[in-house]
Amino acid sequence: MKMIEIKSLSQKNALITVPGSKSYTQRAMIMAALAEGNSLLRGPLISEDTSYLAEALRLLGAGLESRNGDLLVQGTAGRISRPPKAIYLGYNGTAMRLLTTVVCLGQGEFLLTGAPRLLERPLQPLLTALRTLGVKAASQGKPGFPPVLIEANGLQGGKVTLKNIESSQYISSLLISAPLAGGDFTLKIEGPIPSLPYVEMTVAQMKQFGVEVTRENKNCFFIEGRQKYQGIDCRIEGDVSSASYFFLAASLGRGTIRVRPIFSETLQGDIRFIRILERLGCTISHGDHWLEVSGEKLISGDLVFDLGDMPDMVPTLAILAACRPGRTIITNVAHLRIKESNRLDALARELAKTGIKAEETKDGLIIDGGKPHGAEIDTYNDHRIAMSFAVLGLVVPGIKIKDPDCVKKSFPGFWEELRKLY
Repeated sequence: MKMIEIKSLSQKNALITVPGSKSYTQRAMIMAALAEGNSLLRGPLISEDTSYLAEALRLLGAGLESRNGDLLVQGTAGRISRPPKAIYLGYNGTAMRLLTTVVCLGQGEFLLTGAPRLLERPLQPLLTALRTLGVKAASQGKPGFPPVLIEANGLQGGKVTLKNIESSQYISSLLISAPLAGGDFTLKIEGPIPSLPYVEMTVAQMKQFGVEVTRENKNCFFIEGRQKYQGIDCRIEGDVSSASYFFLAASLGRGTIRVRPIFSETLQGDIRFIRILERLGCTISHGDHWLEVSGEKLISGDLVFDLGDMPDMVPTLAILAACRPGRTIITNVAHLRIKESNRLDALARELAKTGIKAEETKDGLIIDGGKPHGAEIDTYNDHRIAMSFAVLGLVVPGIKIKDPDCVKKSFPGFWEELRKLY
């Protein structure tokens, strides 16, 4: 297996460019594929995940063409084609969940599948919701998990209740396809909504593409059926999740790193990570299209952080916690066990290799900060494990990252940007 050793640095000062937001890109690609007319997506993320999604949308009848880093999408006006083969989505859990409802708009059989780890990520709440709407949706392996076979006959309206779900993507999946249903649609949520900012993002993008969602209250959505998405020209924001690794580098190395294109008023929930950095002693500044972090001595003591609205920041915060004097307790992120890896277990194991005590709890982690030492880090084919521990290597000699190419899932240019710190 390929492995690289991270060269340590004494100070970090740099200007970094991150790719387009993975969440915005994938939602925009799907809405553009369902729209009437053409859409131009400027500055989208081009990565392993979005490549699998692009091929899936082509199989469903949309046209997608790359133009100088932008993406031209020829919409289907909601009339999707039945593909001649199974739709393979690699490790792309977002695409699996969003497309499971999209294919219901078509006619005939649609089989969605992916890599082995994707087949371990649950779908049961979504499948149950679709059956409530009259869709024939069945797992082809372990019940409640992909591969999933949809026998589509168009999507009708109706009322659905989701209870105690572990992923906001079930909500986004139903919302995105509901405007194209034959009747009106009401969605109620009972229990907490994990990663709620992603739902807000979905609703905002739907409006951008010309459809309306009525929010009766925080947990109840109404969508009128027979609406139409319209092709648009839009710019994709930079990915705050990707930017966080360089904010982490600034905080650990007490340097100053500016990241672009990042908007401080973004709907991306991970932007709240900069408030944690401020709380821990960093200085934050921003402009129209950039955000800058200057690291200072991290405050010590025992602290608790609820990351339920920004679970992708757990690996980043875990590395920060490993280097900060005191105990850090991360809560409300039990759903990280069903990501690209079981991230809670992976973080606890790999931090232990560096000499840091990390305990997995029912809904998070307890990390006792100290002085990490070098180690060979297994990445579990998880891009966020690889990138977070790579940043640790900037301040801890001897950190070696196995399978560094796994970052291609969300940030193919990560290693090139990291080299700018040298």
